Amino acid sequence: MSQHDFNIANQLFPATRADLNSSLVALASNSSGDAEPATTYANQWWYETDTNTLKLRNEANNAWVPICTLDQSNNNVLSITTQGLTLGSTALTATGAEINKLAGSGTLKQAGKESIWIPASAMYPSTTNPCSDLTQVETTALRPDLKVLDFAAAADDFAQFSIAFPKSYNLGTITYQPFWTVTGTNAGTVVWQLGGVAITNDESVNTVFGTLVATTALAHSATSNDLMVSAESGAVTIAGSPADNDQCFFQINNDASASSQTGVVRLLGIKLFFTTDAANDA
Repeated sequence: MSQHDFNIANQLFPATRADLNSSLVALASNSSGDAEPATTYANQWWYETDTNTLKLRNEANNAWVPICTLDQSNNNVLSITTQGLTLGSTALTATGAEINKLAGSGTLKQAGKESIWIPASAMYPSTTNPCSDLTQVETTALRPDLKVLDFAAAADDFAQFSIAFPKSYNLGTITYQPFWTVTGTNAGTVVWQLGGVAITNDESVNTVFGTLVATTALAHSATSNDLMVSAESGAVTIAGSPADNDQCFFQINNDASASSQTGVVRLLGIKLFFTTDAANDA
């Protein structure tokens, strides 16, 4: 134990020297002891030896603020007492359990932009103005076969599909990115359009799709069966005010009037982008 009131009495020199030394030892050892110093000061350090806790006196000089607990046997800091931690200019709000998920190969899923792959095999031709039925196309024997929906070059053909978004979906706008190819060698452009509608429980499916949103025109490479990936579209507003547990129906078509491609366009699938506002679907 090494504590002092840090008040040097008016006394003879030998006693004054001893008093000074005692106060310096107390200062150097953070007023260590198993009981708090008899005399305290605002912002004074105290190391509580029976609990191995480093404390700081508050500004009002009426309580101690625990800073950390030490493992004296292994020379480690066991814990730091804090109600918040800021790294750079960002406040850390994650719990210890959440941070532990980042250890090793673990990952902590964050809310934000997500994607769903919708293959052509999950789509079907519209009853009106349909594209072709799903076809399996062989490029070369024992190389990748393609499951495609064929869209005529001179007409607006349509296909449809539906999904139920995860509960973490923020119910906002979405975007999409078509993957397609052409059987011929024409270098003309292709434009796709997508619209959607959300149908809730006990609501008629006989509802109009939302406004079709087009992709930017993309020219084919002029090499048959080259994979073409259109740029991500602008925001698509799903009609019907999406809500949790809705089934969302979509229709996609090639916009022949905005395209210059003369060959049959083959849709392989689309990547659908949406935003989540929760880390999971609990």
